[in-house]
Amino acid sequence: MEPLGQTELRLMQSLAQEVTALRPELLNGDATVGELAWVWAKDFDALGPFWRHRLWLVDGRLAGWGWAHLPYKVPRGDGTFRESDTANLIWQAHPDRPELLVDILDWYDEVAGDVDRLLTIQSADVAAQAIVTAHGYAFDTEAGGDDGSWVQFNMRELTDVPNPALPEGFRFLTAAEVPAADAVNVHRDAWHPSAFNEAAFERVRHTWPYRADLHVLVAAPDGALAATAIIWLDKATQTAEFEPVGTHPQFRRRGLGAALQLHGMHLAKTAGAKHMLVACRGAPAHAAARDMYYSVGFRAFTRDLPQIKVAG
Repeated sequence: MEPLGQTELRLMQSLAQEVTALRPELLNGDATVGELAWVWAKDFDALGPFWRHRLWLVDGRLAGWGWAHLPYKVPRGDGTFRESDTANLIWQAHPDRPELLVDILDWYDEVAGDVDRLLTIQSADVAAQAIVTAHGYAFDTEAGGDDGSWVQFNMRELTDVPNPALPEGFRFLTAAEVPAADAVNVHRDAWHPSAFNEAAFERVRHTWPYRADLHVLVAAPDGALAATAIIWLDKATQTAEFEPVGTHPQFRRRGLGAALQLHGMHLAKTAGAKHMLVACRGAPAHAAARDMYYSVGFRAFTRDLPQIKVAG
């Protein structure tokens, strides 16, 4: 089976652009332009062998796709492992072709085999809710509960963006101004334990639409990098997305995340964006990130509804 490559990824991103323009509330949180670029690039080397994909074309245009992540166990490099004993499906169908989800789910059954199957649908996607129920899926009460891992999708118009305020001595930088190793390390610190490395970052840097001038950082007074965020700009839809966003644990609760968001939004607006997206955990038990995004003007417009189909 051919690996999921740049050509297929770009087609998947093109469908994300169409859905963003037509019905953004139907855009799966894992299927945005930026999320696709980030997940594919950072995980290609480690998890690529566990991926399966299929594209559905109608009249020569991509109308739907499925990207299955099969169970895996891979070393992080620090003696720990990343592992999953379930299959997970990322998918998207064109708003005019909601029935393609039936074919995507049939294909997913074939490639997933005899393991529990996970996927998410959007709260606004009434058609998908009916289709997954008919296909044997049920709402995942553990992942989707008040202390679950479900994700909400947030949007902000890039009007009336306040100016950022950093603590004294801190300053903004971009990835174009620091060694690659430093940009990698601040991500690893913010998201410990992380398997992110320089090889993965090199692939990220060569994946559309990454721009080093929109990879924003905060440096502490001693020069140590304290926070990081990548902005993925899609000029066609005038939409930009933060993914990922993180702050070193030693520098949290100082307003760096909010300042970095505001600074990034100003950069995105200057680069041509009119709308800003960001995903975060939405459960009440995980309110810190959500509250930070709310503090800089983001508001939720849809959320994941995690689904599970138990094997057997």
